Amino acid sequence: MQQGRSTKFSKDAAIFDQGADAQSFFVLVHGYLRVEKTTAQGQQIVVRYVSAGEIFGVAQALALKQYPATAVAAVDSVVLRWPSAIWPKLTARFPSLVANALRTIGNRLQDTQKRVLEMSSEQVEQRVAHALLRLAKQAGRKTEAGVEIDFPISRQDVAEMTGTTLHTVSRILSAWEQQGLVEGGRQRIVLRNPHSLFGLAEGQAASSAAKPEI
Repeated sequence: MQQGRSTKFSKDAAIFDQGADAQSFFVLVHGYLRVEKTTAQGQQIVVRYVSAGEIFGVAQALALKQYPATAVAAVDSVVLRWPSAIWPKLTARFPSLVANALRTIGNRLQDTQKRVLEMSSEQVEQRVAHALLRLAKQAGRKTEAGVEIDFPISRQDVAEMTGTTLHTVSRILSAWEQQGLVEGGRQRIVLRNPHSLFGLAEGQAASSAAKPEI
């Protein structure tokens, strides 16, 4: 692992771009990353967020020669990178690395399948509620106001995560702010009532929904 190199990326800097040759693979040491994908129709989608400790950009594990998406620093971040050429040697020497990569890829595929199902079967409010709860579970920080998503996130980001428009997300979040479910600000979202949001996500009455662990 001696060939690993630490690199700092400022907020909004791209670690790699969709379609670029997969010359490296990475582990996020500090910060958060936003993974974005542009569809054939030109629509930009936020695929997921990456937290510290996660391996990413392992195109080799999927037998890909180019990165399938773009990774962008959501905050100032630090990554370790290794040249892709050493992946076969590393996996032979450290079988647990393969297991970890496959587990990570499997979890991401399951998450993608859930989101596809949500897109095809749920109302927009349910999709937005699911997205916020997912982010709070991944990167939630408890505050006096509630559970704050611990990195900058805009309404446009939420729209791109849920396959809807900025106007629709703004309308939903504004209504939820008036109801005391969330608290917003410039690239800031706090879940003031996760219990009720869970009920909305599941299509249940908020009062009858079980409170999720976040």
